[in-house]
Amino acid sequence: MSSIILVIIVMNIAYVSLFTLRVILVIKGYKGLASVLSMAEVFVYLMGLTIVLDNLDKPINIAAYCVGWGMGVYLGSKIESYLALGYIVMEVVVDSLEYHLPEKVREQGYGVTSWLADGKDGKRLVMKVLAKRKREQKLKELITSISPAAFMISYEPTHFNGGFLLKRVNSYHARKVI
Repeated sequence: MSSIILVIIVMNIAYVSLFTLRVILVIKGYKGLASVLSMAEVFVYLMGLTIVLDNLDKPINIAAYCVGWGMGVYLGSKIESYLALGYIVMEVVVDSLEYHLPEKVREQGYGVTSWLADGKDGKRLVMKVLAKRKREQKLKELITSISPAAFMISYEPTHFNGGFLLKRVNSYHARKVI
């Protein structure tokens, strides 16, 4: 009896984790990989559902299905955080006297666009910084180590055209082919 419960939980953890990753891959544009992953996902789903439906007479099996689902959502989100696919744009606002900040951030390999702006308390330096999602925390740490009072907000861009990133990505692919 307990082995069926364990199998149901493990199957649902696997299914929901695969489901979460597939959805994220589709959103990030990895449609081919998402399609392949969906085959494994549906196999695991059908196997797990068959086991549950064959054993509906025991409510503990349904509870195990629910537990596995919840754990799968958690594990899927952890995997997504670890993979951190894509890019972020961090908008940074600091006092205009911190004019050296964009160059220090560029020295660490980030794409930076900066300009002067008017804030409530005077002139501000505004920066848009492009980074891989995997490097977001390091970028925050870099900026706060230089400018502890910096205001930062980040978001994920959905489309790119030109600029620092595309030149870097295209040169990387060109080197890889050679």
